[in-house]
Amino acid sequence: MPRDQERGEMGLGAVPGRQAAFREGLEKAVLYAKALGCPRIHLMAGRVPQGADRATVSGEMETVFLENLRHAAGVLAQENLVGLLEPINTRVTDPRYFLDTPQQAAAILQKVGRPNLQLQMDLFHWQIMDGNLTGNIREFLPIVGHVQIAQVPGRGEPGSPGELCFPYLFQLLEDEGYQGFVGCEYRPQGEAPGMALGNGFGGKGIRRGWAVSSLQGEMPLPPSPHRRHRRGAELAPFIL
Repeated sequence: MPRDQERGEMGLGAVPGRQAAFREGLEKAVLYAKALGCPRIHLMAGRVPQGADRATVSGEMETVFLENLRHAAGVLAQENLVGLLEPINTRVTDPRYFLDTPQQAAAILQKVGRPNLQLQMDLFHWQIMDGNLTGNIREFLPIVGHVQIAQVPGRGEPGSPGELCFPYLFQLLEDEGYQGFVGCEYRPQGEAPGMALGNGFGGKGIRRGWAVSSLQGEMPLPPSPHRRHRRGAELAPFIL
């Protein structure tokens, strides 16, 4: 639910004065999710208003976010859908994004207290903001509903050079009991999106398949034998 990116919007969940627009966007997202058979919707928090001091407005923004999330949880529960909260790093990607650490997201989820709202773990953002991936994966995985990855710092595919050791991270996710999809949201550094399936996924888990997408606007890859789960193909595990 990104709303109008041309207006500089990255969601409206925590933006004061935009509650009606958030609810309108949620209704549309639910329609898309039902049409696509998509079980998850990313509830984007949005940005700190231009020129505002983050510390000054954070209390009001959290109050708005909690109100919108409680409403969203009720709407999604009627359709058996899950809402996801994704912290996006404010050091590189978006300095004004309101929700930027797993600790902040987990605290908000605890305050809302709805089982169909979960955490979206994007290891690219988590590494940039906090590091400590082993500890954070173990701490927050029980409330995680979806995982995304890209290499750090360039946001390339998992086979590209960078800080993250994906065979280790995939094995850790498996050892900790994660059963969901892993989405690859990256900027391809090689010839084409999806090429990393052949060279960057050394762990045993990845050979059973993972959902793959890129940040360059291509359509998702079609269903293939690399699909991880017995429940069949899903072209998109969540809707933005």
